[in-house]
Amino acid sequence: MDDLAHLNPPAALSAILERTEALAFPMPSEPRTGAMLRVLAASKPGGRLLELGTGTGLCTAWLLDGMNRDATLITVDVDAGPQAVAREILGGDSRVRIVTADAAVFLRQQAAATFDLIFADAMPGKFELLDEALSLLPPGGLYVIDDMLPQANWPESHAPKVPRLIAALAARPGFRLVSLAWSSGLVVVARQA
Repeated sequence: MDDLAHLNPPAALSAILERTEALAFPMPSEPRTGAMLRVLAASKPGGRLLELGTGTGLCTAWLLDGMNRDATLITVDVDAGPQAVAREILGGDSRVRIVTADAAVFLRQQAAATFDLIFADAMPGKFELLDEALSLLPPGGLYVIDDMLPQANWPESHAPKVPRLIAALAARPGFRLVSLAWSSGLVVVARQA
C-alpha cells in the first residue's frame, strides 16, 4: 500500500509550499501529517479546533480542508513572519482565526474544555504547559503531536524529551494514546468520557 497515493492535498497547499520554500522555512510539516489532521478534523463536525504553531500554514490548510462549515479553528504562532503566508492565503476563510501571540500566554488564557481537537506543533502545549493544553479538551477531545521520530532539524536537546513526553502521556489517567511510527512520528491522544 502506498500511503502517499491518495492524499488529495488541499487547493491552497501548493501556494503555501511555494512560499514556504522561498522563505527557507526550516520546519515544514509532512503531507501525511496533514492528511491525518484532515481526517481527524472531519471527525469533529461543528468542532472547535486549536493549532499551536501555525508556521506558514501547511497544517492549517489540511485542518481547514477537513472541517465542516460549522467548525472553527484558532491557529497561534509567535512568529508573524512565516505566519503571514497563512494569513495571506488562508485568512479569508471565515472559519479560521489567525493569532500572533506566544502560545504559552494563549494557553494560560483559555477556559477548560474549550477545544475538541488540538494539534500541538510548538513547544508550548507539547513539551511545555502540557497540563494546560490537555485541560482544554472535553471528553472525546483529541490531542495530536508530530515530530516524535528523529528529525535532521532537531536541536540536540530535543531527543531526550521525546520518550519522556510519550511516557507522560501514556501514564496520564483519563486519556488513551496511540503512537504511530508514520510520517514524522505522530501521537494521537483522546480524553475519555
